[in-house]
Amino acid sequence: MVIWSIFVLMLACDVASASSAKSEAEVRQLIGHWEAAFQAKDLDGVMSVYVPGTELVAFDVVPPLQRLGYDAYRNNYKAFFAQYDGPLVLEMRNLEVNAGADVAFIHCLERMSGTLKSGEKSEVWLRVTSGLRKIHGVWRIVHDHVSAPVNFESGKAVLDLTP
Repeated sequence: MVIWSIFVLMLACDVASASSAKSEAEVRQLIGHWEAAFQAKDLDGVMSVYVPGTELVAFDVVPPLQRLGYDAYRNNYKAFFAQYDGPLVLEMRNLEVNAGADVAFIHCLERMSGTLKSGEKSEVWLRVTSGLRKIHGVWRIVHDHVSAPVNFESGKAVLDLTP
């Protein structure tokens, strides 16, 4: 009986591990899709990874403190993309994916650069964490958190740091 219990436990661990690896691969594929769409400033492609409706919560580097819902975040991306000429360049460093059967989160450092409509070059490293849920068999980002460190003495974001 003990041997059978150990066998069942080992089998369950193998199944869970395979499921986790499959989930991680699916999440990495979704993030890769978002990355390509972001660099092309493809608003529909970017938004395709987010949960539709009111469930989405986003904490971005620009005001307000939070954006609630798909439409609000779409408008945020639209305004952001409109500030740039040409494509954007994105580098994700140290991307970590932790995925279970239906919940996952990612975090990384993200370098974003491009040319503003004014002709000025822009480059900044940010911290990104996203929470995902598998909804009807499809991974969707339900929470985005993009931030920059703050110098509390000046009260300003520190945007010139590099990893």
